[in-house]
Amino acid sequence: MALKKGEITELEIESAAFKGKGVAKKDGLAVFIPNTAPGDLVKARIVKKKKKYREAKLLEIIEPSPKRIEPKCRHALVCGGCTWQFLPYSEQLVIKEQQVRDHVERIAGLSPGIVEPIVGCDQPFYYRNKMEYSFGSRRWLSDEEIRSDDYVDDSAFAAGLHAPGRYDKILNLKECHLQPEFSYKILDFVRSWCISNDIKPFDTYNNEGFIRHLVIRNSHFTEDLMVNIVTFRDEPDIVNRLCSGLIESFPEITTVINNINDQLNPTAVGRYEHVLYGPGYITDNIGHHSFKIDANAFFQTNTKQAEKLYRVAKEYAELSDDELLYDLYCGVGTLTLYLSDQVERAVGVELIDVAIKNAKSNAEDNSVSNTEFVLGDMKDTFNDHMLNKFGKPDCIITDPPRSGMHPDVVSRLGELAVPKLVYVSCNPSTMARDLKELKEHYRVEKVQPVDMFPQTYHIEAVARLTAID
Repeated sequence: MALKKGEITELEIESAAFKGKGVAKKDGLAVFIPNTAPGDLVKARIVKKKKKYREAKLLEIIEPSPKRIEPKCRHALVCGGCTWQFLPYSEQLVIKEQQVRDHVERIAGLSPGIVEPIVGCDQPFYYRNKMEYSFGSRRWLSDEEIRSDDYVDDSAFAAGLHAPGRYDKILNLKECHLQPEFSYKILDFVRSWCISNDIKPFDTYNNEGFIRHLVIRNSHFTEDLMVNIVTFRDEPDIVNRLCSGLIESFPEITTVINNINDQLNPTAVGRYEHVLYGPGYITDNIGHHSFKIDANAFFQTNTKQAEKLYRVAKEYAELSDDELLYDLYCGVGTLTLYLSDQVERAVGVELIDVAIKNAKSNAEDNSVSNTEFVLGDMKDTFNDHMLNKFGKPDCIITDPPRSGMHPDVVSRLGELAVPKLVYVSCNPSTMARDLKELKEHYRVEKVQPVDMFPQTYHIEAVARLTAID
């Protein structure tokens, strides 16, 4: 009889699936279980029943996999920030490479043999240059508290990361090993300061309170350090006092921003912002170019590893100095500028206005004169008018968000059939979905996985495509 919801069963984990869940097989069904590793023998409860699979919650590890190690962080098994701290980094790389191969074969319908060996990260901890923490009035309870027969109050000033799958519960962090140590210390200071000064966290149920997020950005190649305080209201007296406390306790901070998000959306991007201290941006380097990064602008989260990713894109593009390059979803122009000295002209396209502002400024600051940047939604901007203005490109780099490219953009790329297309992806499953459509017009020659985010299930990949004659 097929596994029923609520049923408790013993399972042996055979492999790892995308999003970091272990996979077991029983009654002809796949069962997905978080916090498990290949080789684990576990006891689990079925929590979700689907036609072709089940999802389960780990209750007990009966016999641990020989691959298991002790996580570095006490929060590793309950935090959504890390997925695989209980596995050696070498094993994480094996799983990630296999997942890219699986997506290429199963979703795109291509040979897994086109996937190259994964490029790993030299620094598997403390590699992030940006951490976005959240505040809330309800904390995530420990397993012991959840199992307790006594009532446990979850109301508290909580600061940390959202519990997996919960927008309303915050895991109250006591440590974190993804960004350098100052990151958690700043979070701890802000939490303590708010509690001492009776500053309320934002309550997602009642839409009240004050502090919503804390975003910390640091530069890898300079000493710049930004603290972005995201609040529900514009109250200069409170944030200026907090800013003064931060600067006094952390003199290494070079700029402090206050983003005001007075809307009901949960993002850390404010409707407007104030610069409280310093220039309002940080500067970092990729290759021999420097980049100004505003509080809400996109920049690769692992600066050092981004150079490896960009070297792959450069190799795959095989550019020459008489070519026209389009860089779709260009952000602050990092990849556009990185490749600009390889081509006659490069055109970047981006939806976010502050990113385009940064991109133009970055080109000017780096004395790059052969780039142009276009503001607009890709599905509307990447059209005949743009082609008539700048010309048909010899090569297109596309680096879309996690959701992949809009179908209209995929169709447009198919119609253009440019000689060379390089797809840089932060989500191999959506990249594979797009490659399935693009392979009607292009040969997908090779795919290179690059690990930008150790300890997590996230994986980047670069694909090289050439037009079918």
